[in-house]
This record gives sequence, C-alpha cells and structure tokens, in this order.
Amino acid sequence: MTLAENSGRRRTRRGGGAAAHQTRKVDYRNLRNPFPPMTIFSEDRIEAIHEAALDVLETLGIRVLLPEARKAYRAAGAQVDDSTEIVHIGREIVTAALATAPTSIPVTAGARERDIVLELGNLVFQPGAGAPHATDLERGRRPGTERDFRELVQLTQHFDVLHMVPPLIEPQDVPMHLRHYATLDAQLSLSDKVPFIFSRGTPQVEQSFEMLRDFRSLSDAEFAAVSHCYTIINTNSPRTLDVPMAQGLMDFAKAGQVSIVTPFTLMGAMAPITVAGAMTLSHAEALAAITLTQLVRPGAPVCYGTFTSNVDMKSGAPAFGTPEHFKASLAAGQLARRIGLPWRCASGSAANLNDVQAANETQFGTWGCLLAGATVVIHAAGWLEGGLTVSYEKLITDLEVLQMVAELCATTPAENADIALDALTEVQPGGHFFGAAHTMERYQTAFYEPLIGDLSNFGTWEERGALDTTTRATQMWKRIVAEAKAPSIDADALARLHGYIRTKSEAGGAPPES
Repeated sequence: MTLAENSGRRRTRRGGGAAAHQTRKVDYRNLRNPFPPMTIFSEDRIEAIHEAALDVLETLGIRVLLPEARKAYRAAGAQVDDSTEIVHIGREIVTAALATAPTSIPVTAGARERDIVLELGNLVFQPGAGAPHATDLERGRRPGTERDFRELVQLTQHFDVLHMVPPLIEPQDVPMHLRHYATLDAQLSLSDKVPFIFSRGTPQVEQSFEMLRDFRSLSDAEFAAVSHCYTIINTNSPRTLDVPMAQGLMDFAKAGQVSIVTPFTLMGAMAPITVAGAMTLSHAEALAAITLTQLVRPGAPVCYGTFTSNVDMKSGAPAFGTPEHFKASLAAGQLARRIGLPWRCASGSAANLNDVQAANETQFGTWGCLLAGATVVIHAAGWLEGGLTVSYEKLITDLEVLQMVAELCATTPAENADIALDALTEVQPGGHFFGAAHTMERYQTAFYEPLIGDLSNFGTWEERGALDTTTRATQMWKRIVAEAKAPSIDADALARLHGYIRTKSEAGGAPPES
C-alpha cells in the first residue's frame, strides 16, 4: 500500500462508536534487510568457487560476440582469438576491475522521495518482469499488450514496497523498432520510480537516454553525473556474451547508468547440475561482464547478480522456489559479499496459475533472496510459468508477503510503555486485555492490517460472498487501475516526450540489434 493509503485507514471500537482517529506510520520506501545473512558453503569453499571462476575465465575463456568488446578486453591485456571469439581474461584484469566498481550506487528516480541506493544491506523489491504474456481472471492468458504494460506500471506505482519499474511484460502489439518508445513513455508518464531501459542495441539505448534526459530537463553532464535508470544484462550460458548484451554493458557504462549483470543458469541444462558447479559458472560470467563495464569506464555503476535454479530432469522445464534455487541464492550472496558489490537475486514460480503452488514457490524463493542478503529482489510479485506470464492477481497476492517483510524491516520498540507493566497491573489473572487502557490507546495502529487477506470468521466471510483471495485480488487491481492518478508531471516535459516519440516514429524508429 502507499503511505497515504495506509495512514488513512481507521478502525472502530469493538463495542460501537468510532474512536479518535489515529494513523499508523509506515515507510516501505527505504528498507534495510533485517535478517543476518545465511550461508550454504564455508568460507574456504566460497574462495574455492571464486578461484575456480577466475580459472574458467583465464584458461577456458568466454565467447564474446561483439568485436568492440573483444577490443576492450584485448587492450586490457586479455588474450583474444577473433576467429573463435574466445576471450581469456587474466585474474589480474578481473581483480583490477573489481577494485574500481562502486560498492554503493545512488539512483535518482522521477521524485526525490523515490530515490534508491543500491548497496549491500539495502533491500529493493521489483515485481515480475520480462514475460511475453499477461493474465488475469477476467481477460485470461494472452500475449502482452501495451495496455497490459501500462496497467502493470500503474500497479507497480501504487505500492510503495515496489521500488523500481522492471520490464514487466513485452507489449507484443508494438513493433520492436518502436517498443522502446511505448515502454519508456508508460514508465515516465505513469510512474515516478526508477525506470528500466532495454538493452537492444545502441540506437534504442541512446534514444531512451535522450528521452529520459530531456523529460527530466537534464544537461548531458547532469545526466552522466548520476544514475537515472538501469538495465538487466543476461549472459548466454554457458560462457557466451552476445552482441546486444555486450553492447548494453558498454553503452550503460559510458553513460554512467546502472547495469545489473544476471547470468541465467539452470542446473542440469545450461549449467552443471550441482549448486557449486552452477555458481562457479554464474560467477565467472558475472565477473566477465562486470570487468567489461570497468574497462569501458572505471567506476561505472554495476551490480552483481544471479538467477540460478534447477530444471525438472523429467521434462527439462525450469523450476523455481526449490531447495536448490534457495541454496544457489545463498551461495550467490556469499560470493557478492566476497567481491563487495550490491547484487540482484530473484524469486519466481513455475506454477501455471495463481494457486497454492505459485504462492509456496514464490515465497520460498523470496526467503532465499532475503536470507542471502540480496540488494534487489526481482520477480517478487506476479511471476508465473517460469517467466512466461505476469499475473495481475498474483502480483496483488504476493504483495501481501512483501509488505509483511517490509514490516519486519521496521524497528520494534521496547520502551517502558511498550513493556506494558501498567497493562499487566490493570488486568487481573483470568481477565483480558481488550478493554485495557494500554490496548485502547494503541489498537488502531498496533498491527499490520492485511492487504488482501480476510481475517473474518467463516459466517461473516460467507455473508460477504465467500470470495477467495484471487477473486478479491481481481477486485483490488481493477479498482487501483480505474482510480490510478499519474504522479505530478510537468506538462511541457510530457509534451516534449510525446513530440520526440512522434518524430522518431515517423522517421522509422530504431531497429534492435541482434
């Protein structure tokens, strides 16, 4: 929920009339992970994985398809074979790159109260992302559209516990050479949170930077001085960095914008079947990509990341929210702390609809991220079918868990008044605390009020229509979308944005690079 929505709630006395209005103050916008990091491997085994990853880069090498990227590696002393496109990166090159990568990355949003800092210990949530399909109870499962993208941006904007706008779904009714216009327009006009920019070739990236810079009325120097947006870079496991991803790393590094490096390694498929083996590959690929950003621009903002889980060995289908997924997240957290960089982890679900399986997998995956100490948790709400679909209802129901986690990030007071000796004195043995003065002073604001959960008894629930949680979630997302108000936006900035898009679209847009 938003700060305003939460503070506007009130409760009534159980006995009848309304009590004096009180507000419950919460801050879901600035979270610190309250959990001590959990480990899966001993420190000497983490060091062994790190060294093995360096050996992979040095002796086996990584295939880099972009000639300009190979040139940057070569200039730093890497051994490059252009005929095979294999780059052997010495460990000293990687070590030097890690020394210049920033450990704390401020990112400026559309509104100052939405700014974030990416660093170890901070906690940032994103909803599900990158899906080709959208689904909800009323319209069913369908290829993602621009309307879906815009509605999902509105839902992301509504909830303070979601801090960045991800590439929610692919609006497939918009051609690829125009799609970057539609997605950035939605983010800038409907949200004031940190926006995402696709890395689909330099022309699209540069145009997106231009749109964002001009929308915020920034000079070139002001835009380059601090990060205003981010992209996600997925390597092609095993050991391949393709053209758009390598180019994205270079383009974002040059512009001083954030790259979140995320190898997608599934144990038993594109990675070794063991957790340690999969993490060795993931770590090697992440180090290679991070190194490229620092070769282009020392100090360029970059986040470590991983998305490592297993496959179902009967079908080959990806699995998420599994014990292996959880363990891989813990290992990634240890490796991120080993190199000292902020990092991205992921939840998710392979379930086909918003059911118990989906809830269990997402929550278990999220706990893996939390206990691993992840900075950014993506796919934390709404993700189904292993990333093929974002569900409107699941986005709402998953937010219940995220808001409860946010509550755990807040300080729990234990002052003398909270210890409640006066209440213990007032209530005699065998009595109750419902009417105690201590209770009456606090009952309106003492507890988290569920977002979508129904705490009524069976009879009351039945009288209200016997609606299950998913049905209630449908009602909620529809209300939010119908009542959504865009953040305060300068009309001239919006006119400039739409004028730019119109001019560039008429000129043919910008085709993606492959």
